[in-house]
Amino acid sequence: MSEQVMTIREMCDTYDVTPRALRFYESKELLFPIREGQRRLFTRRDRARLTLILRGKRFGFTLEDIRQLLDLYEMGDGQQTQLARTLDVARGRLAEMERQHSDLGDAIAELKDQISWGEEKLAKAETKPG
Repeated sequence: MSEQVMTIREMCDTYDVTPRALRFYESKELLFPIREGQRRLFTRRDRARLTLILRGKRFGFTLEDIRQLLDLYEMGDGQQTQLARTLDVARGRLAEMERQHSDLGDAIAELKDQISWGEEKLAKAETKPG
């Protein structure tokens, strides 16, 4: 494996992604591999971008958010704009995740109550002489 470029297979093996996913990210202008005929060669920059794409996806960022954040890298301000915007997006996503967490906690508690109710009803029905 070259230090400078990786093939699509090496990328897939290293990052646990499919070739289809890499082609999709390329079509969405998130990755820009070098094209040599049918071959795609991914640079260190592509690898860094893929790491950020996968992290953003894990956090629930949209691909459009990720694309915009990656594009801010080139601003020439020491990534201050990129970092500030990333923090804004991350704070928004965290608030949404916390809301979902609360909603899920409520749903779990309600489902547990319903299960207990059902188990009690079933136990009473089984103990009745019949």
